[in-house]
Amino acid sequence: MAISEQDVMRIAQLARIQLSPDDTAQTQKDLTKILGLMARLQAVDTQGVEPMAHPLSAHQDIQLRLRDDIAAATLTEAERDAQMANAPAQAEGLFLVPTVIE
Repeated sequence: MAISEQDVMRIAQLARIQLSPDDTAQTQKDLTKILGLMARLQAVDTQGVEPMAHPLSAHQDIQLRLRDDIAAATLTEAERDAQMANAPAQAEGLFLVPTVIE
């Protein structure tokens, strides 16, 4: 897939960068190469290939350092008050947040 000079100029405008004519031509070549590489990657048959959790896991035994997400109760009211000190809005020990979905 080739990218046109107008595409490069539009991308530069969206990115709020100025490109000289030489830079525009070089960027056009670079973006065309990148899109070609993406097309080659998409053409690879990955049916039956298990996704990796880490890019090095195929070569090394990688242990992800994730902790269990366990809720812990606040032990005292003073601890709760310390945790709520930076809350912009709160009620009865709970954080109040704006409605996102109506």
